Amino acid sequence: MKKVLIAYVSRTGKTEAMANYIAEGLRIGGQEVDVKKIATIENEKGIMGYDGYVFGCPTYHKDMTAGMKQFLFKAEKANLTGKIGGAFGSHTHSGESAPMIFDTMQHVFKMDMINLGPLNLTEAMVEGGEGMKACQDYGKALSKQLGS
Repeated sequence: MKKVLIAYVSRTGKTEAMANYIAEGLRIGGQEVDVKKIATIENEKGIMGYDGYVFGCPTYHKDMTAGMKQFLFKAEKANLTGKIGGAFGSHTHSGESAPMIFDTMQHVFKMDMINLGPLNLTEAMVEGGEGMKACQDYGKALSKQLGS
């Protein structure tokens, strides 16, 4: 069993729902998961000590939130090189946030990112069974990449 941190920001509850569905998929795969809002993580010490990381943020005005940007600077200090990672986000009409986070994790942090790429869902899709399944499947794929 590996330990995974899912850290996210959510204003409407859609990205939070995605975080919880991804956690379900990871747990189904046999992993231990901590789901935390980024605002509760004070510094890089709160990020260290996990085998895998999944970061999530909705897209607002074609960008990630300022809070997520600040969180990523904390994460950079945690030295996540070689760790398994994934990124996700919800959006209404564009969806730039999840790919930006994914790219940062892959190219700046030098993490071993999930081959599915970032999970990016419209808010309407998150509310339905299809969105829940997509998130759970993402978590299961991350679990498989982590191994036991």
